[in-house]
Amino acid sequence: MHAAQMAEEYPVIDLDSDAMDAARLLAEHRLPGILVTDANGAPHSVLPASQVVLFIVPKYVQDDPSLAGVLNESMCNQVANRLRGKKVRDVIPERLTKIPAAQADDNTVEVAALMARYKSPLIAVLDGKRLIGVITASRLLEVALNN
Repeated sequence: MHAAQMAEEYPVIDLDSDAMDAARLLAEHRLPGILVTDANGAPHSVLPASQVVLFIVPKYVQDDPSLAGVLNESMCNQVANRLRGKKVRDVIPERLTKIPAAQADDNTVEVAALMARYKSPLIAVLDGKRLIGVITASRLLEVALNN
Protein backbone atom coordinates (compact mmCIF):
# COMPACT_ATOMS: atom_id res chain seq x y z
CA MET A 1 0.00 0.00 0.00
CA HIS A 2 1.23 3.49 -0.80
CA ALA A 3 1.40 6.41 1.61
CA ALA A 4 -1.36 8.27 -0.26
CA GLN A 5 -3.71 5.35 0.42
CA MET A 6 -2.84 5.28 4.13
CA ALA A 7 -3.01 9.05 4.64
CA GLU A 8 -5.95 10.45 6.56
CA GLU A 9 -7.28 13.91 7.26
CA TYR A 10 -5.76 15.13 10.48
CA PRO A 11 -5.78 18.33 12.54
CA VAL A 12 -3.02 20.75 11.59
CA ILE A 13 -1.84 23.90 13.36
CA ASP A 14 0.68 26.54 12.41
CA LEU A 15 3.77 27.74 14.23
CA ASP A 16 2.06 30.92 15.41
CA SER A 17 -0.98 29.15 16.86
CA ASP A 18 -1.60 29.57 20.58
CA ALA A 19 0.15 26.78 22.50
CA MET A 20 -2.81 26.42 24.89
CA ASP A 21 -5.14 25.86 21.91
CA ALA A 22 -2.75 23.24 20.55
CA ALA A 23 -2.70 21.48 23.93
CA ARG A 24 -6.50 21.50 24.06
CA LEU A 25 -6.68 20.02 20.55
CA LEU A 26 -4.26 17.27 21.56
CA ALA A 27 -6.22 16.54 24.73
CA GLU A 28 -9.75 16.74 23.34
CA HIS A 29 -8.99 14.43 20.42
CA ARG A 30 -6.49 12.28 22.33
CA LEU A 31 -3.93 12.79 19.60
CA PRO A 32 -0.39 11.40 19.90
CA GLY A 33 0.90 14.55 18.26
CA ILE A 34 -0.07 17.24 15.82
CA LEU A 35 1.34 18.37 12.50
CA VAL A 36 2.68 21.94 12.57
CA THR A 37 2.88 23.99 9.38
CA ASP A 38 4.84 27.11 8.51
CA ALA A 39 3.38 30.42 7.33
CA ASN A 40 2.99 28.99 3.81
CA GLY A 41 1.06 25.94 4.99
CA ALA A 42 3.98 23.58 4.35
CA PRO A 43 4.76 20.91 6.95
CA HIS A 44 7.31 22.24 9.46
CA SER A 45 7.37 19.83 12.40
CA VAL A 46 5.44 17.45 14.59
CA LEU A 47 4.49 18.50 18.10
CA PRO A 48 4.13 15.29 20.15
CA ALA A 49 1.72 15.43 23.08
CA SER A 50 4.58 14.19 25.24
CA GLN A 51 6.54 17.37 24.40
CA VAL A 52 3.66 19.54 25.63
CA VAL A 53 3.56 17.54 28.86
CA LEU A 54 7.32 18.03 29.23
CA PHE A 55 6.93 21.76 28.64
CA ILE A 56 4.35 22.21 31.41
CA VAL A 57 6.40 20.37 34.04
CA PRO A 58 8.75 22.83 35.76
CA LYS A 59 12.44 22.19 35.09
CA TYR A 60 13.23 21.72 38.78
CA VAL A 61 10.65 18.89 38.92
CA GLN A 62 12.06 17.32 35.75
CA ASP A 63 15.49 17.38 37.39
CA ASP A 64 14.20 15.93 40.67
CA PRO A 65 10.80 14.20 40.27
CA SER A 66 10.54 13.68 44.04
CA LEU A 67 9.78 17.42 44.30
CA ALA A 68 6.44 16.82 42.58
CA GLY A 69 5.22 15.20 45.78
CA VAL A 70 5.63 18.39 47.78
CA LEU A 71 3.60 20.57 45.43
CA ASN A 72 0.18 21.43 46.79
CA GLU A 73 -2.99 20.86 44.76
CA SER A 74 -3.30 24.52 43.84
CA MET A 75 0.19 24.51 42.33
CA CYS A 76 -0.54 21.28 40.47
CA ASN A 77 -3.68 22.78 38.97
CA GLN A 78 -1.63 25.68 37.60
CA VAL A 79 0.97 23.73 35.58
CA ALA A 80 -0.87 24.23 32.29
CA ASN A 81 -0.60 27.99 32.81
CA ARG A 82 2.99 27.68 31.60
CA LEU A 83 1.44 27.51 28.11
CA ARG A 84 -0.38 30.84 28.45
CA GLY A 85 0.93 33.49 26.10
CA LYS A 86 3.15 30.99 24.29
CA LYS A 87 3.01 30.13 20.62
CA VAL A 88 3.47 26.63 19.27
CA ARG A 89 6.94 27.68 18.06
CA ASP A 90 7.88 28.30 21.72
CA VAL A 91 7.01 24.75 22.72
CA ILE A 92 8.80 22.86 19.92
CA PRO A 93 12.46 22.22 20.71
CA GLU A 94 14.99 22.61 17.90
CA ARG A 95 15.56 18.86 17.75
CA LEU A 96 11.94 18.34 16.61
CA THR A 97 11.88 20.87 13.78
CA LYS A 98 12.77 18.44 11.05
CA ILE A 99 9.51 17.25 9.60
CA PRO A 100 9.20 13.59 8.79
CA ALA A 101 7.44 13.56 5.43
CA ALA A 102 6.67 10.72 3.06
CA GLN A 103 5.90 11.07 -0.59
CA ALA A 104 2.54 9.85 -1.87
CA ASP A 105 4.04 6.80 -3.60
CA ASP A 106 6.20 5.62 -0.67
CA ASN A 107 5.40 2.10 0.48
CA THR A 108 4.56 0.89 3.99
CA VAL A 109 8.16 0.05 4.90
CA GLU A 110 9.43 3.43 3.67
CA VAL A 111 6.85 5.16 5.84
CA ALA A 112 7.72 2.95 8.83
CA ALA A 113 11.41 3.67 8.35
CA LEU A 114 10.76 7.43 8.38
CA MET A 115 8.61 7.17 11.48
CA ALA A 116 11.25 5.09 13.24
CA ARG A 117 14.14 7.32 12.17
CA TYR A 118 12.46 10.47 13.48
CA LYS A 119 10.80 8.71 16.45
CA SER A 120 7.63 10.50 15.43
CA PRO A 121 4.05 9.46 16.22
CA LEU A 122 2.96 10.66 12.78
CA ILE A 123 4.23 11.35 9.29
CA ALA A 124 3.07 14.01 6.85
CA VAL A 125 2.30 12.76 3.34
CA LEU A 126 3.13 15.02 0.44
CA ASP A 127 2.28 14.92 -3.23
CA GLY A 128 5.22 16.95 -4.43
CA LYS A 129 5.03 19.88 -2.02
CA ARG A 130 1.28 19.64 -1.38
CA LEU A 131 0.16 18.13 1.93
CA ILE A 132 -2.38 15.39 1.28
CA GLY A 133 -2.72 13.95 4.77
CA VAL A 134 -1.05 12.32 7.74
CA ILE A 135 -0.23 8.76 8.69
CA THR A 136 -0.27 8.03 12.42
CA ALA A 137 1.66 5.19 13.99
CA SER A 138 -1.63 3.45 14.80
CA ARG A 139 -2.79 3.74 11.16
CA LEU A 140 0.54 2.35 9.96
CA LEU A 141 0.24 -0.59 12.37
CA GLU A 142 -3.31 -1.23 11.22
CA VAL A 143 -2.15 -1.48 7.60
CA ALA A 144 0.90 -3.57 8.45
CA LEU A 145 -1.05 -6.04 10.60
CA ASN A 146 -3.82 -6.51 8.03
CA ASN A 147 -1.51 -7.39 5.16
